[in-house]
Amino acid sequence: MFRNTFQSGFLSILFSMGSKPLQIWDKRVRNGHIKRTTDSDIESLVLELVGSNVSTTYITCPADLTKNLGIKLPILVLIVKNLDRYFTFEVQILDDKGVRRRFRASNFQSTTRVKPFICTIPLRMEEKWNQLQLNLADLTKRAYGTNFVEVLRVQCDSIGNSVWC
Repeated sequence: MFRNTFQSGFLSILFSMGSKPLQIWDKRVRNGHIKRTTDSDIESLVLELVGSNVSTTYITCPADLTKNLGIKLPILVLIVKNLDRYFTFEVQILDDKGVRRRFRASNFQSTTRVKPFICTIPLRMEEKWNQLQLNLADLTKRAYGTNFVEVLRVQCDSIGNSVWC
């Protein structure tokens, strides 16, 4: 999607205050909801994901499963509100060996585990709003000894209640 786009500084794939924040995202909702609401702490529009488990309510980008994001910028930033519920997100990347690998961060995992195609990372969040920053180049080098090439997909899941912008 963005492979042939000049990439410098920031590239936003979700902006909850925009007119169509989920335009390039696929939404999966069963036993829950995804909606925009105004957060009382920041007095701004945010996206709320509520579901009974990670397989029932999530958003994934790009919406078209046959496409890839092609984002070469190595830093991923998420702004997430901690509501003392389970939250996880996953980033699929391509490394310089041509291997697709996934990094999954969750606040219900206690240890880091590295397997050939997935690395699970514990996520510790402060109360209220958190800015989560992942250096994908560094993670790829440390976990697999390879070099980050690009982000292919991003997925955010809600097991309980997650609000983010």
